[in-house]
Amino acid sequence: MSFKKTETKEGSGAEVEATTTVSTPRADVTMPKVERKRRGSNSARSLPTKKMPDLPKLKEVSLTQRQEVFRQKLVLCEIRFDFNNPMTEEQRTSAEIKRNTLNELVEFVSSPTSQKFFTESMLPRVISMVQSNVFRALPPADEDYNPEEDAPMFEPSWPHLCIVYEFLLRFIMSPDVTAKAAKKYVSHNFCARLVDLFDTEDHRERDYLKNILHRIYGKFMSHRSFIRRTISNVFYQFVYEKQRHNGIGELLEILGSIINGFALPLKKEHLKFMEKALLPLHKPRCLSLYHRQLCYCVTQYIEKDMNTAVIILKKILAYWPWPSSMKQILMLDELEEIMEIITFDLLEKDGVGESLMRTLAKCLASQNFQVAERTLLIWQNDHLINDGILKKQHNGFILPFILPALIERKDYWHVSVTNLSSQLIQTYQTDDIELYDECKSQYEQKKRKDAQERSIRDAEWQKILSGAK
Repeated sequence: MSFKKTETKEGSGAEVEATTTVSTPRADVTMPKVERKRRGSNSARSLPTKKMPDLPKLKEVSLTQRQEVFRQKLVLCEIRFDFNNPMTEEQRTSAEIKRNTLNELVEFVSSPTSQKFFTESMLPRVISMVQSNVFRALPPADEDYNPEEDAPMFEPSWPHLCIVYEFLLRFIMSPDVTAKAAKKYVSHNFCARLVDLFDTEDHRERDYLKNILHRIYGKFMSHRSFIRRTISNVFYQFVYEKQRHNGIGELLEILGSIINGFALPLKKEHLKFMEKALLPLHKPRCLSLYHRQLCYCVTQYIEKDMNTAVIILKKILAYWPWPSSMKQILMLDELEEIMEIITFDLLEKDGVGESLMRTLAKCLASQNFQVAERTLLIWQNDHLINDGILKKQHNGFILPFILPALIERKDYWHVSVTNLSSQLIQTYQTDDIELYDECKSQYEQKKRKDAQERSIRDAEWQKILSGAK
């Protein structure tokens, strides 16, 4: 999956925006053999009591009538249909008229020859049409639904809904729509309800919402802080209450572009968002669903301000998922990306370097061969070995932590781990044999000391058992 970067510059004074559409093409999801039943929405739907009028084409009417016909078509498109249940022939005909009308509206407002129809008097009618179609209660969550295994349920009204979203996107992008005139209608409440819709199971809708919300963020500067707060509230509920949300990945893609445009020095608000809302996203079980986007946001913060790496590393290591090998592999990928960016002097702050090396040593000693192998592969990264924090000059700091695990891996049950461990030991012996011998001697001393303490402890327990008998 790929997406284009969108930068929105934020400064302490005037804010400048440079926006490019964020687009993430996705492959269609194959439905499972046993289909899940779609539970109905709680929202009421307006159904036409008679056949909808077939209004004339906008291009066929005179310029004086075109504005009124445009308004009538918007009113007509406010009517909604229930796609969850069978429709009568008349309703199907009306639904087709509405779909054709929506297509005509999108085509017309996209035409460079069309007159300016997004006038200030027309804005409430445009937003009313969008709200009537888009804002609805999503179906209640299925308790048995597993997003990692089950295929999502697609929105049955998508043939109409996708055109409405396309119309809204063209509306937000239109140069005729100014933020000053439209912010009354594209309000905070409007943005909050858009964010609520990110929980839909239909990835096609989430992709449209992602592009639209990002365009709103770029165009309406007065809404930026509110949108960030609204997204952070979604993250709080997801991490600490629900542990379930379908749109975390898309929201993180928007944030990745927003973070990329932060001005330096970073505001306290942005640092608080990183620490309180972004980093706790490493905790949920379904991390794999959005880890790629989360990792991008984290590395964007570090590239903006290297000092944030200390807070980020401390939080990630504090959230380390020891019971889950799959999550450990994901976070080892993230650690490697962070290690490629940071400099060695950052590891000397607040003991973060020791915490990092102890975590890597424990991962090397893992009984799960995938975790041990993935950790060893970090030492195969040429950038880290030649120019990064794993250079020869830093062996004195790194080797004492990892050597015990490396020596024990030589007799490991998996051949790949054994071979990688042996190669790494040979590398350290070649780089500095004196340091290697010193660290090995310390390891053997500690091992003997631990054995003595264990024998003394066993003897004490034996006395206690004898006395109890």
